[in-house]
Amino acid sequence: MTNPALVTHTGGCHCGAVRFEITAPAELKVDECNCSICSKTSYLHLIVNKTDFKLISGEAELKSYRFNTGTAEHLFCRHCGIKSFYVPRSHPEGYSVSARCLDAATISKLTIRQFDGQNWEASVDDYHNKTQ
Repeated sequence: MTNPALVTHTGGCHCGAVRFEITAPAELKVDECNCSICSKTSYLHLIVNKTDFKLISGEAELKSYRFNTGTAEHLFCRHCGIKSFYVPRSHPEGYSVSARCLDAATISKLTIRQFDGQNWEASVDDYHNKTQ
């Protein structure tokens, strides 16, 4: 099995104050979570390593929000309120980028997988086994 070619994707918040780039395949596999925050925001998770993420602009425009265990750091643009990326509980060593906040030009295909975030503890080990 060969590794898919990696491309540089760009994205950001609605108002443009926060911009970032990531390195990931052109064909993206993302996760739709049904937890309380993801379902309310229609967030589609694309997990990337910290080394594959670069904040281009807007660091001073980000506001942080934590809840439940406090492990995840949700980062929102203070102007438009969009969470285009954050540090997830499931991958605190990386970022979850919202696929909906990526510029479409570099995405050739988007596959959506379901994740049962309402039962996070029971689902996370199974998730890691399927994505390894």
